[in-house]
Amino acid sequence: MKAWSWDRYGPPDVLTLKDVDAPDIARDEVLVRTRAASVNPYDWRHMRADPQLVRLSIGLRRPKPGLVLGADLAGVVERVGEDVTALRPGDEVFGEVRLGSFAELVAVPQDRLAIKPARLSFEQAASVSMAAHTALQGLRDEGRISAGQKVLVNGGSGGIGTFAVQLARWFGAEVTAVCSTRNLELVRSLGADDAVDYTREDFTERQGHYDLLLDIVGDRSLAALRRPLTSGGTLVIVGGIAAARGGLLGPATQVLRGTLAAPFVRRQRITIVSWKPNSNDLRFLADLMEKEEVTPVIDRTYPFSELPEALRYIERGHAQGKVAITL
Repeated sequence: MKAWSWDRYGPPDVLTLKDVDAPDIARDEVLVRTRAASVNPYDWRHMRADPQLVRLSIGLRRPKPGLVLGADLAGVVERVGEDVTALRPGDEVFGEVRLGSFAELVAVPQDRLAIKPARLSFEQAASVSMAAHTALQGLRDEGRISAGQKVLVNGGSGGIGTFAVQLARWFGAEVTAVCSTRNLELVRSLGADDAVDYTREDFTERQGHYDLLLDIVGDRSLAALRRPLTSGGTLVIVGGIAAARGGLLGPATQVLRGTLAAPFVRRQRITIVSWKPNSNDLRFLADLMEKEEVTPVIDRTYPFSELPEALRYIERGHAQGKVAITL
């Protein structure tokens, strides 16, 4: 089978499309023939080892042999392990792996898959998992969102942000999205009650205005991000490999400092959300998408052979929603 691998850290040029053996599956895994995948910052950060912390898990000097990039996927079940009961060959599924989805066949734990919503294309379904999971877990689990709150999403037009705007509206919040001029109509079409053009207005000057702020961009200090929050508001920072801003640890040190300092400044909560894949949330999201409450936004679709170009595009940081890969 064909798969995209890399044997040194660096730009997309380090990727090679190789012939490799099809993966074996464990008792609790499913073999999926990939029909589509999507590209996340998570992918190019592993490719470049940025932040440096990723080297601890995938190789200090160079990636471990045989690693394949990619997290999100959608496809058709070819074979199931002995302990798999919820899926069977022929099922159309979507989900995620930690690494490995940029391949024609992928071994996926059953608890990271769900049945693909019938109304979605494979490309749309492959664009859901990491971004929508992060948005959902940031708002619901870390942010403790509730109806009637005023919620601000910094980075409302990107992969995570387009899901966050729709989900916040579904939870009954009043939503403000921060984006560039060209994306104002997009975020409004997704349900944002207000849109802030960051080229014309600094949202951090809206002092004491929001109950919950989901920061996806990571371009402001904690002191600035606290300003627009109410005295009892919550700041959720998207962290981990998906949105780390370079260096050794990415945002972890800044978040720790803010968490320790926040109780002494105001009664604010500061927390971090990282992608935690699980099939329960995938099924929850699938139900919302079947009911047309949430819809994936896809900026561009690239053929599998042009994956490096897709990574170059998403590295520029201006994609509207997600970038999909079709096989």
